[in-house]
Amino acid sequence: MTTTPLRVVGVSGSLHEPSKTTALVRELIDEVARRTEVEPRLIELTALGPAFAGALRRDDAGPEVEDALQAIESADLLIVASPVYRASFTGLFKHLFDFVGQYALVGTPVILAATGGGERHALILEHQLRPLFGFFQALTLPVGVYASDTDFTAGALSSDAVRARIDQAVSRSLPLVEQASAVRSSEYVTTW
Repeated sequence: MTTTPLRVVGVSGSLHEPSKTTALVRELIDEVARRTEVEPRLIELTALGPAFAGALRRDDAGPEVEDALQAIESADLLIVASPVYRASFTGLFKHLFDFVGQYALVGTPVILAATGGGERHALILEHQLRPLFGFFQALTLPVGVYASDTDFTAGALSSDAVRARIDQAVSRSLPLVEQASAVRSSEYVTTW
């Protein structure tokens, strides 16, 4: 599909290990990698969180946080997921994205995903995640992926329905990702 590997950055907003959310992000990254050459990167807040949880500004965070932020800002495709926590994404997930440059994600394709205790939590995709990435003027891709607790067995995804949704999300997203990548590399870089 592409001549250079897609920089695919997955962000798991889970605060626990092992994590169903992280397992879902890995499944999505793996599905993209089955279809095209990728340069994958997985950012897990369980590992990164202590390095920036108390930071008030981006320059207060350590070098590993800056490295993660630069990976997010330079991704060809972002895959973001959070467990539902009090009807939204985790606070640490939001805190990480508070440090992302306001215009750094303009036009960046984003696959939205989430995990939660029941089917009603799936609304996080439309009511929390899509508006957050709309603020960044990112290209939130049309098909999101939600998985509930019953879709996992021993921490691994076991639902054929969720796997079908992953397949649908990736197959519908890759043409848009390729198009967005071509546009971003040939157009101007906006500075405000």
